[in-house]
Amino acid sequence: LEGDNVASQSESMPWYSGPTLLEVLETVEIQRVVDAQPMRFPVQYVNRPNLDFRGYAGTLASGRVEVGQRVKVLPSGVESNVARIVTFDGDREEAFAGEAITLVLTDEIDISRGDLLLAADEALPAVQSASVDVVWMAEQPLSPGQSYDIKIAGKKTRARVDGIRYQVDINNLTQREVENLPLNGIGLVDLTFDEPLVLDRYQQNPVTGGLIFIDRLSNVTVGAGMVHEPVSQATAAPSEFSAFELELNALVRRHFPHWGARDLLGDK
Repeated sequence: LEGDNVASQSESMPWYSGPTLLEVLETVEIQRVVDAQPMRFPVQYVNRPNLDFRGYAGTLASGRVEVGQRVKVLPSGVESNVARIVTFDGDREEAFAGEAITLVLTDEIDISRGDLLLAADEALPAVQSASVDVVWMAEQPLSPGQSYDIKIAGKKTRARVDGIRYQVDINNLTQREVENLPLNGIGLVDLTFDEPLVLDRYQQNPVTGGLIFIDRLSNVTVGAGMVHEPVSQATAAPSEFSAFELELNALVRRHFPHWGARDLLGDK
């Protein structure tokens, strides 16, 4: 690296006695945004080695958690208290964003991989649609009507492409209408999920707002997405079908594709 006081002290600037740029970059304290965000704990694994222990393992995505704190499990909405915070180095009284921990609750409730724990006094409604900024990485273009498996914060489900709002021209950052998103294309896409999901905007929380697209036949990752805006049920278009009918339709299409059941969300 060339330049005065970039990697080493410069003889051309004897009046400056401070650190070099490289030293500053190596020692500067970075304020992490996730520490100030609300608590988010995606469950990655349910640890049940014996009848006397049931722990929920994962990495605290944002915020902090402490023993005795009242927490809520989504999407079920069941509440409980944190009894223990177990780590590799032993029990802790509190944990912070980025730490791998196992939470033990005072109540034995139904929690599985992909569920989300957050503070009990916080409201985070589940949504079934969202606009997502997508980076497409497959030779086959992304087109409306296609369905893909998606993974987000340990949760795996299926999503359908409702439409492509625009593609971003990387040369001048302008937006243009397209029929599909090609290889290496970047654009804003509308998705509908097979089941309600608990999402954050990516700018607020990259863990609960970031997702990947997986081809259902080859199991290859074909795209990455960042939640631009979750679409709440209040702002979504009213449906002529009940929630039970939509869930039953998704179940039939997933497990009995040879029946040829149409998608109630897309083939109206």
